[in-house]
Amino acid sequence: MKMIDTFKDRQQAAAAARARMVARLSERPSADDPAVLARAAERKAVEEAREARRAARAEAAAAAELAAREAAAAEAEAAAAAESRARDAAIAYAAQQAERAIAEAAAQKAKRDERYAARKARTGR
Repeated sequence: MKMIDTFKDRQQAAAAARARMVARLSERPSADDPAVLARAAERKAVEEAREARRAARAEAAAAAELAAREAAAAEAEAAAAAESRARDAAIAYAAQQAERAIAEAAAQKAKRDERYAARKARTGR
């Protein structure tokens, strides 16, 4: 780069810089240029495809959430049914144990009564 010495040199350099900027801006294609329109259409198509993918992902997520809720509901229902069966089995087992205890008590009482009767018969009272 050369050294700018005078005011006139600085003015000429600034004018040249402005001319370069204007030239660069004038090279830019206009808004109705086919290349610009093609790029805009391509960007719009890409954005629409992106939006379609986003909607598909949202729909898939909603379907997955619904399936998860249904699975959780089915699991809860199965757990409730299993708990109910376990409760019924426990009640039945308790009833069976109570019947067995009553039967054993009756058998023990019958044996005791038999022993008492045998003792009475031996002693003769």
